[in-house]
Amino acid sequence: MISLAHAQAAAPATPGLTDFLPLIIIFILFWFMLIRPQMKRAKEQKKMLSELAKGDEVVTASGQLGRVTKIGDNYVALEIADGVVTHMQKQSIQTLLPKGTIKGL
Repeated sequence: MISLAHAQAAAPATPGLTDFLPLIIIFILFWFMLIRPQMKRAKEQKKMLSELAKGDEVVTASGQLGRVTKIGDNYVALEIADGVVTHMQKQSIQTLLPKGTIKGL
């Protein structure tokens, strides 16, 4: 009496570039706004630490100002006051100051 109607099978959708375009744009923005500047900052920090010399005035990550008196492979001796020397990890040095900055304080 009533014949069954069968739907025709739909063709499978092939993923194209337009499906992935939003993800690609997000990744490109992420790269230029976050990853690339961080890599540049890390490269500058590494260069500054490798060029560190005795007598340089520096600021540590904790905010201490001091003059470098001795440099080792992993540690640096900082003179933070006359006759007061502390030992810090080299990685904790954050900023290299111009000569004479400590005397001006």
